[in-house]
Amino acid sequence: MSTETETFSFQAEISQLMSLIINTFYSNKEIFLRELISNSSDAIDKIRYQSLTDVSVLETEKDLFVRITPDRENGILSIRDTGIGMTKADLVNNLGTIAKSGTKGFMEALSSGADISMIGQFGVGFYSAYLVADKVQVITKHNDDEQYIWESSAGGSFTITRDETNPSIGRGTEMRLFMKEDQLEFLEEKKIKDIVKKHSEFISYPIQLVVEKETEKEVSDDEEEVVEGDKPKIEEIEDEDDKKEKKKKTIKEKTTENEELNKTKPLWTRNPEDIKTEEYSQFYKALTNDWEDHLAVKHFSVEGQLEFRAILFIPKRAPFDMFETKKKRNNIKLYVRRVFIMDDCEDLIPEWLNFVKGVVDSEDLPLNISRETLQQNKILKVIRKNLVKKCLEMFADIAEDKENFDKFYESFSKNLKLGIHEDTQNRAKLAELLRFPSTNSLTELTSLKDYVTRMPEKQKKIYYITGESRAAIENSPFLEGFKKKNIEVLLMTDPIDEYSTQQLKQYDDKDLVCITKEGVDMEEDEEEKAAREEEAKKFEGLCATVKEVLGEKVEKVVISTKLTDSPCVLTTGQFGWSANMERIMKAQALRDSSMSSYMASKKTFELNSNHAIIKSLASRVEADKNDRAVKDLTTLLYETSLLTSGFTLEEPHTFASRIHRMVSLGLDIDEDEVAVTEDASDVPSLETGVTSTMEEVD
Repeated sequence: MSTETETFSFQAEISQLMSLIINTFYSNKEIFLRELISNSSDAIDKIRYQSLTDVSVLETEKDLFVRITPDRENGILSIRDTGIGMTKADLVNNLGTIAKSGTKGFMEALSSGADISMIGQFGVGFYSAYLVADKVQVITKHNDDEQYIWESSAGGSFTITRDETNPSIGRGTEMRLFMKEDQLEFLEEKKIKDIVKKHSEFISYPIQLVVEKETEKEVSDDEEEVVEGDKPKIEEIEDEDDKKEKKKKTIKEKTTENEELNKTKPLWTRNPEDIKTEEYSQFYKALTNDWEDHLAVKHFSVEGQLEFRAILFIPKRAPFDMFETKKKRNNIKLYVRRVFIMDDCEDLIPEWLNFVKGVVDSEDLPLNISRETLQQNKILKVIRKNLVKKCLEMFADIAEDKENFDKFYESFSKNLKLGIHEDTQNRAKLAELLRFPSTNSLTELTSLKDYVTRMPEKQKKIYYITGESRAAIENSPFLEGFKKKNIEVLLMTDPIDEYSTQQLKQYDDKDLVCITKEGVDMEEDEEEKAAREEEAKKFEGLCATVKEVLGEKVEKVVISTKLTDSPCVLTTGQFGWSANMERIMKAQALRDSSMSSYMASKKTFELNSNHAIIKSLASRVEADKNDRAVKDLTTLLYETSLLTSGFTLEEPHTFASRIHRMVSLGLDIDEDEVAVTEDASDVPSLETGVTSTMEEVD
């Protein structure tokens, strides 16, 4: 008995949509499989929900699964599910005649430059099949109806026929995609596996792929022999050994089997108490392709006004390309109800946490939400806030184990400091995690909290020094006075310290003070202050002369409170760049040189009034302030201070010439014997009288 085929016309908007999908070029056509698997999963969800009140609905097919069968010979990809299925009325309404409210919305979004991968968000994901197929057949069986075939080649109409040709599928839907000639790659086993792993790895039901396997099978010669007609057969009598040998023969046999593609179950949906450490480790390695175990993990769920689950991991070491600008912004995979959405959502986690890896699965975000709508999404902002909060909790947990925290800090201290620079809300919490070497603790790193507990009672500020390396700052002249008074100073050598300390102005109500800048009061009492002021008066003449000699190179010349062993040092203004910051900014490849003109600090030349050189220089000035040797020595002292204070010399050759002349004088070599490369007018000459000054110092 022939079955009647009914033909229906697509609703106008659906026709337009299909035409758009078929005739426009899209590079990421692979999303069709994600959409169809997602639809299958939804159909299984529906039958499972029905079975909660009526178990009998599952009798037609007890196993719940999605099965993908590629038929390379005929160019057909089948996707079968054991979901709720569709009645004839469902087929007519859902697949063609009644436009979903999202059809028009999706076409508008496409025309304004949105991505094809948003298709599921508008409830029209089914039509993505036409990205790769010329013709689509849908064979479906609902418990309340017969088995039907829906078929369309997208020519403006579709047909529905009662299915009497295919075997009964029990319950559910099978979609057959007759692939376009240039899309046959989607029938390849590896391609299907890759797409499922990327987009649908954590669907709640098994996704099976029908794969062909070649097996070797041993058969006897008797099975292989073909007897021709009824011809008489002459038997040869052979040894038993020959018989055994003859029977051993292997043939290759092709078999098909169902391979489950999503064996890694969504770990985040389980209770953390039931999950072993090895399971987290296995999941982390599958998620990140890391060969090492993770350092720490945080598994949590948030419920209430919005609902999401997440697992966050901290790796043991930092990736080599962590701060590369072209790198993917973060490593958090965003899922919506177990369906993968994206792994580069910039708004999900701040940049300073780009080393945290993990999974976020939201119940509230719309499926296949676009990047544009994500930016305005309030749910996402709440998720972000919670993720940052949980990361900080995780860091605090790691800090309790010194060995683990040392590993963590070595790898990710830059990220924490970047967080201090960028995240005003969590700055105080991040400050608790900072660690630095100090003058009291050169081998072990110290926290700001420990520093504060060690502070003498009269000390009201936290002192630090920044520089290029430990070797450069450990013996810096700036530290001399602090060491003498036994005041601890934090040593900062990471370039990012300069940025983070500009933002972290206080800790525990105590100001952070850079000792290379002017105005550091060294915690003086009244007596010390009065003595210093009196000393400054004695050297007013020297300070004025030195300022006159150096001119615009320095803003002012003062008597130092910091120095004990060095004759002089250069400090910078309180609000400008430090010497180290100036060095960092000069090293920027794409720097704005105009910025240097107003940010480069005015220098203050600080003199140590107790040093023999300064005392001797003061005597010379008192005797004759126009003495040529005073000018020469002042310039030389200024240039050596540039080096010891962390600045760079603007004219190294002039400085070198001065040193060479001093060496010549020390060796009693006549100036005529010295090969002078520079013009004498460029280099101030050191008079013979200088020798006596140098001897006095010695």
